Amino acid sequence: MSATAPTAYDPARARRAVVAASLGNVLEWFDIIVYAFMAPVIARLFFPGEDETVKLISAYLGIGVSYLIRPLGAVIIGNYGDRHGRKAALTLTIGLMTLGVAIMAFAPTYAMIGVGAPVVLLISRLVQGFSAGGEFGSATAFMTENSGSRKAFYASWQVATQGASLLLAGLAGWLLFSFLDPAALDSWGWRVPFIFGLLIGPVGLWIRSQLPDTAEFAAASPESFPLRAAFAKYIGRILVAAMCVGVATMSVYLITYLPAFAMKLGLPNWSGYAGAFLAGLVALVLSPFVGMLADRIGQTRIMIVAAVVGIVAVVPMVQLIISTGAVWALLVVEVVLGLLMATYFAPLPSLMAQLFPVQVRATGLSVGYNIGVTAMGSFAPAILANWVQSTPLAPGFYYIIVGVISLIGLALARRVYHQP
Repeated sequence: MSATAPTAYDPARARRAVVAASLGNVLEWFDIIVYAFMAPVIARLFFPGEDETVKLISAYLGIGVSYLIRPLGAVIIGNYGDRHGRKAALTLTIGLMTLGVAIMAFAPTYAMIGVGAPVVLLISRLVQGFSAGGEFGSATAFMTENSGSRKAFYASWQVATQGASLLLAGLAGWLLFSFLDPAALDSWGWRVPFIFGLLIGPVGLWIRSQLPDTAEFAAASPESFPLRAAFAKYIGRILVAAMCVGVATMSVYLITYLPAFAMKLGLPNWSGYAGAFLAGLVALVLSPFVGMLADRIGQTRIMIVAAVVGIVAVVPMVQLIISTGAVWALLVVEVVLGLLMATYFAPLPSLMAQLFPVQVRATGLSVGYNIGVTAMGSFAPAILANWVQSTPLAPGFYYIIVGVISLIGLALARRVYHQP
């Protein structure tokens, strides 16, 4: 740990920490969301066969596979961050993320190399998943340890920048599906968002390399093996954190699934992407205000209300889209999902950070978060693409199941671990 690390709260340093952490978060989520949005095109280009549903499920399984490796990334990079510092972990994750995006941007299709194409696709998803496994925990620890008493506000930028990623990805999908014909989209258009994402990597890598580690980390007595300590002493907190993640991750994946859902219902191709743009804009603008409120009244009080509202409203919202078959209904639902995402998700990073002491914080955050997103979000798009064949209300039912799990997690965080 650096002996020259700053020792007092500094608002300017806290703002720089937000920028440094957020750029990696933007790259991570932009890549995930763009892949989900481009899944109908990727399905055509990388998976042969006649059945459109099977090809789409195969493309969505790429998301699920990337999540299967995330717990491994969480274990290795989280432990690395607790031993060698948040800065070291963040530099590693953004470098790996940039590599994963580059492989995706220039991946040869099935028509070019045959069965090797899905293998290249898998490699890009595994690299992205491994790096993302350590990103949330390291970035959240870095933000909260630089934030003084405003932990929820500064950590909420994790969610605001996810909103920015959703906005940018939605805009990319909107423009591509509106102005390119299918031939151009299949030929080169689908690559453009991934190439754009590559521009973020080097900038974020340079900014992260310039910042010192946090004072809290520098002052702490380190654990010799943080991973062992996290599982030996804090396994209950890890599992509670994982349960609390559910509504947050499902809100994001329901937003990213709706464009494909809209196409299935016969709505214009651009409509789902326009809705995602609006949802991202809402999350970007609203999340910091929710973070400020959470610093005043506590995280769980806000999150419980958001989870209950989502559970009650989600099936009627899906039914509204189905019954009207109208673009306005889809846009309204996407905006409401953006509101729920910001209200529930913005307080979550600081809540999870406060569950763990500094010595195991990056490990606990990384492992808890990635258990949650892997268990409840990783295969959600593939599950929904299959389940919706039986009932079009499947997205709402899945959301309710996840919402109940998250409410139980919040109750345990509040009553057992005394989180505000």
